[in-house]
Amino acid sequence: MTMTSSIELRDMILATDIGTYGPGDPVPDHHLLDLILNIAADRVMISQDGMAHVFDYDPLIAQIKGLAATGQRETQEWLMTQIVHLCAQYPDIRGIEVYLRKFPVEAGADHNGTGTLGVRLNVGHSDLTALRMSPNV
Repeated sequence: MTMTSSIELRDMILATDIGTYGPGDPVPDHHLLDLILNIAADRVMISQDGMAHVFDYDPLIAQIKGLAATGQRETQEWLMTQIVHLCAQYPDIRGIEVYLRKFPVEAGADHNGTGTLGVRLNVGHSDLTALRMSPNV
């Protein structure tokens, strides 16, 4: 049996500006990020306590927050692509699942600002390896 491990970030609110909206269109209050990082198991199942033995996700989270706050984007997909490129810079990350969604999707008295709408992307180990070898990373 092969040991697998992941680090999961859920419901992180990103201060970002995504989309173009016309008069009367519901404008999202915020975007939420879920991120699952498949990590080398030896960075989770450790022989002794200490940050030197684990994957330190704090710098990655800070980079994602900084990235999200830069400029206006037309699509959620573009921000997700940029997040994947950030993750590719960390060799301990073996795969990524990104789920980015906006809230609310519906507005007005009938809906009370409900619903989320999101996009999910899974990047496996071989795709991440190929991305790392690309000159754009």
